[in-house]
Amino acid sequence: MSRIKKIAVLGAGLMGHGIAEVSAMAGYEVKMRDIKQEFLDKGMNMIKDSLQKMGAKGKLKEPVDKILSRITPVLSLEEAVKDADLVIEAIPEIFDLKVQTFKECDKYAKPDCILASNTSTMSITELSKATNRQDKFAGLHFFNPVILMRLVEVIRGQNTSEEVMKILVEFVKSLGKVPVRVEKDVPGFIANRIAAPTSVLLLGIYEKGVATPEEVDAKMKSMGQPMGPFELMDYVGIDTQYHILKYYEKTIGPDYKPPEFLEKMVKENKLGAKSGKGWYDWSAGRPQIDLSKASEKVNPMDFMFVEINEAVKLVEMGVATPQDVDTALKLGYNRPFGPFELARNLKDVEIAARLEELSKFYGKEIFKPAKTLKEGKLAKMFEKFGYT
Repeated sequence: MSRIKKIAVLGAGLMGHGIAEVSAMAGYEVKMRDIKQEFLDKGMNMIKDSLQKMGAKGKLKEPVDKILSRITPVLSLEEAVKDADLVIEAIPEIFDLKVQTFKECDKYAKPDCILASNTSTMSITELSKATNRQDKFAGLHFFNPVILMRLVEVIRGQNTSEEVMKILVEFVKSLGKVPVRVEKDVPGFIANRIAAPTSVLLLGIYEKGVATPEEVDAKMKSMGQPMGPFELMDYVGIDTQYHILKYYEKTIGPDYKPPEFLEKMVKENKLGAKSGKGWYDWSAGRPQIDLSKASEKVNPMDFMFVEINEAVKLVEMGVATPQDVDTALKLGYNRPFGPFELARNLKDVEIAARLEELSKFYGKEIFKPAKTLKEGKLAKMFEKFGYT
């Protein structure tokens, strides 16, 4: 398979234009495709603006115009993909739309062209079925904002070849990014999957009346977090959280079913910052959290325990190594430590006992301790992967 020189990026939105920008900065010829000229113009203007800012700070190795000359905006899908060595899809998260797009890509692209999706949720294996090149199909999950975030999850579909995985890992490195290999196509991949149960715990704390959103946020902020979890949910969008939970309910299990109060908030357009009201009132800007309201009933360690538990499950399932799990969490969520680095300083029995309590109190199977924790074999797991 030929080395990657030409890239097609499908979608000129937030993720698409970011991927096109970092690819052009790394010296690749890029065709950026979207369905309307106005979308392309907007994407190109965002890239130009970003490059000029970096140029002014002396962060570019080449003049802005030279980098821009490597990006060609196009409306035709055939034109975008016909010469490409790699196609990266970054269109809206609508399954049927992606399937249709990949069917067309498969028709127009060269036989040795690799197809990749930047999806943050959908099954790479299922998407690959739209093509006759499932061995040359993978996930390339960039994080937002692409220009700043260093993590890229390289996801193996059921039929992705090892050769394609290696080519994509090298491609990610050539962009100055850090690749982590996701060896099994599971919902949420690594970073988002490990963070998923914390949302269930958070909503459980509210539903059970353990603490109010402000009491939780005050506690987490007093521990040094820049933003409390409820404030962050408002910032990202209550509807976004709702749709993520719906997806996990369908693909992982019923424990992820969004609680009724969350559904009610979405129906009432209480979506957070974008609608002016969510958990907080945003009409006058960012809410002021009263740190004196920090609740002692909220134990920040509980969030760590459920993340450690999910991380252990992923390693048990053969999704990733402990090393890649820690890298993904640190780079994907700007954390100083990964879940396994934290687990090292704790006792398996201590983690397992608390997880049993959480599972019982909140009535959630997903909080039950993973086999390795239950059996006290975390050190053995580290040994197996040479994680010292």
